[in-house]
Amino acid sequence: MLFVANSLLFYIAKPCSPKQYFQTATSMRTPGMAVFKQENVEDFYDIGEELGSGQFAVVRRCKEKSTGTAYAAKFIKKRQSRVSRRGVKREEIEREVDILQEIQHPNIVELHDVYENRTDVVLILELVSGGELFDFLAQKESLCEEEATQFIKQILDGVQYIHSKGIAHFDLKPENIMLLDRSVPLPRIKVIDFGLAHKIKPGADFKNIFGTPEFVAPEIVNYEQLGLEADMWSIGVITYILLSGISPFLGETKQETLGNVSAVDYDFDEEFFSNTSELAKSFIRQLLEKDTRKRMTIQDALNHPWIKPLNSRQAMVKRLSVVNLENFKKQYARRRWKLSFRIVALCNHLTRIMKKGQKLPAEDQRDCESDQEEEILKRRPKTRKRSSTS
Repeated sequence: MLFVANSLLFYIAKPCSPKQYFQTATSMRTPGMAVFKQENVEDFYDIGEELGSGQFAVVRRCKEKSTGTAYAAKFIKKRQSRVSRRGVKREEIEREVDILQEIQHPNIVELHDVYENRTDVVLILELVSGGELFDFLAQKESLCEEEATQFIKQILDGVQYIHSKGIAHFDLKPENIMLLDRSVPLPRIKVIDFGLAHKIKPGADFKNIFGTPEFVAPEIVNYEQLGLEADMWSIGVITYILLSGISPFLGETKQETLGNVSAVDYDFDEEFFSNTSELAKSFIRQLLEKDTRKRMTIQDALNHPWIKPLNSRQAMVKRLSVVNLENFKKQYARRRWKLSFRIVALCNHLTRIMKKGQKLPAEDQRDCESDQEEEILKRRPKTRKRSSTS
């Protein structure tokens, strides 16, 4: 898998009228937003095989005719009317494009071009062909913390860049941490999928419920003011999983997961962290801090001694401490299997609904902007059940 587009949910909507269907076809831009080329993308690119798909997007390999350069073409289905639930709102696509056009960094996927037709917006993106970081690590025979921090450092570098521009990603998770090319000794990290990214305006009141339950910060669960701090929490969760193979807050249900996040209910079980350094645990603790004022900033994280040792002793600790790769491989395989199972089950469910001509249940009609459904916390589970990653 080279790219996974936004979300794995599909929606069924009532057909819109011809007038509604064509009303956005000639619109090139909203004032102040990026210009989308109103030309046929196939006149300029040879479109190849599918690389991945999601809720309202399909990613295909493509080759620029004038240069022969390979790219990834992300076809985003546009919402055709205000009453439709199918497709992505134009302003949301424009927001993603505006952000991608503003950023350029070695650890961030690059936007090359943008096209638009009657039904889709097509993003021509840098081809990230090395697969997911976690998939790469799951194939290694051994991994010490020093090697692990080389990858975490690259994630931090990319996030530092977008944070310096006031941009929060809001969907950092293993599926969005990719490798440009895995054939080199130290593959380059590429952070992808800016579908949920927002520019944080100083003093603005910004709240939202979105993201993947396993990786969202408490302030998202509790519908509180959001900022760059939410990304730092997600990096803490990613690091925890990378070092142990288990997910710190994952419960048996989404509601339990969100309850664990809100309560910051996690620990460093000796079964999984017996060979983990105290420096690494300190790094995670300072990221999984509920109080956003006390949570490490991106600069704090880059200066943390686990990432940037202050002396030779700390550097030696990183070299001698090993990642629980055996458990990581086992749990990663389960994670991929469960994800595939959910996709197949969901597609089968929606196929049956379409064949019967039924209306989707209300819960299936909600907007969902990430690879998993977001849910608002209803109640705190009474018991804590440890679960593997899913």
